[in-house]
Amino acid sequence: MTTTASRPDVLRYTAFSGDPAGGNPAGVVLDASALDDGEMLAVAAELGYSESAFLTGPPEGLDGPEGRTYRIRYFSPKAEVPFCGHATVTAAVALAERQGPGPLLFATQAGPVPVEVTAAEDGTLRATLTSVEPHVEEVTDADLAEALAALDWPAADLDPAFPPRVAYAGARHLVLAAATRARLADLHYDFARLEALMHRLDLTTVQLVWRESPTLFHVRDPFPVGGVVEDPATGAAAAAFGGYARELGLVPEDAVLTLRQGEDLGRPGELTVTLRAGDPRVRVSGAGVRIG
Repeated sequence: MTTTASRPDVLRYTAFSGDPAGGNPAGVVLDASALDDGEMLAVAAELGYSESAFLTGPPEGLDGPEGRTYRIRYFSPKAEVPFCGHATVTAAVALAERQGPGPLLFATQAGPVPVEVTAAEDGTLRATLTSVEPHVEEVTDADLAEALAALDWPAADLDPAFPPRVAYAGARHLVLAAATRARLADLHYDFARLEALMHRLDLTTVQLVWRESPTLFHVRDPFPVGGVVEDPATGAAAAAFGGYARELGLVPEDAVLTLRQGEDLGRPGELTVTLRAGDPRVRVSGAGVRIG
């Protein structure tokens, strides 16, 4: 076991905002080689953020940028998750502060995830991750009814233009679209009931969306399976949503979408989702900054 005195430094960053008070905070351990699974979970639980990222040297056989390729694992306060977008952004920004902007490659449980970090003229760092290949699954009527019951959402409050689906781009998310912004804003759900359904369907979050314009969406992500009522900005869900929207023909094959999240929590953030014709993968971009 790692003693408190020898525990690696735990950094704190926020993703999808240039303001430390906005976006989604995550812990980042740049050298987690001395930590076992239980210790990583304990660090994540102590921080209380929706996820934290733990980096080690690259696994054998992974061909990436020399000195900029890492294995990365993500832990919520309750469990390990296969992929986390905002913790990927925070880890990339933390590395770029030390190594400079440029390409990175992260080996995640979901597969290799390239990240490109750039610096704006004012010095703000911005990371763009490229997801694993997305896919979309149907939702049974019974599972949809249970999700709506847990959320206390009448079926009539859904937007019929956006069919409920489970979307994947490294982690599984149930996508439900609200017909109005007021419906999205009014989120008071049965934590235990939604958590049980999400465990049964192997979901990471529920991606609740409302479309303001053809390319602008407001989103919220309940995350009871991680021990968190709501995730303030969710890169993995943004990637999954981009794949969902393209596959269902809700946006063009070439599109740049803006997702605004965290406004209802007082931690506003902005996620940019880029879709490219001929490339099934989804790119998710956002700023990142150290907290404190």
